[in-house]
Amino acid sequence: MSHDASPRSPQPVPLVRRATPQDVPDLAALAALTFPLACPPGSTPADQQEFVTRVLSPAAFETYLADPARTVLVAQGPADGPALVGYTMLVGGEPADPDVRAALTVTPTVELSKCYVDPAAHGSGVADALMAASLADGRARGAAAMWLGVNQLNERAQRFYGRHGFVRVGTKRFRVGARLEHDFVLERAL
Repeated sequence: MSHDASPRSPQPVPLVRRATPQDVPDLAALAALTFPLACPPGSTPADQQEFVTRVLSPAAFETYLADPARTVLVAQGPADGPALVGYTMLVGGEPADPDVRAALTVTPTVELSKCYVDPAAHGSGVADALMAASLADGRARGAAAMWLGVNQLNERAQRFYGRHGFVRVGTKRFRVGARLEHDFVLERAL
């Protein structure tokens, strides 16, 4: 019996680690590349750029890395590719948004504030590895649950989070530049 298809070689598990100050330039570049991918169709490049400049700049990442309430995790790229291929950011503490606080069902909680992967690495297991490390970090913080906001039109992200046990518990608003977007609030017990 002959087989025309050769067996697939398994994808290497990406190295996920805490970000360091040396990662800041690559983190900001990755954030600028990936953020627009999660924006709804009506979002303008100008609004996206305003958000990237304000929230995902090198200076912003330096602040995030110095904040003890935050954990930034990165997935390293292959030796012959970009330095970083994905990142997540977790934020501990009580959510500031009253709509989020009203929606959540389990406390204490931690927010999965960012979860982005270079489009060239989609389907490679990077997102799953980042999610596993993020959930482990949330547990290590003593959180009983994790929550996140995802744009209501971003069905791909919603499917990904659903596969990882997140369920819709409410809605919130999210400002991108001059636009007020509408997000679902998703939650998962840890």
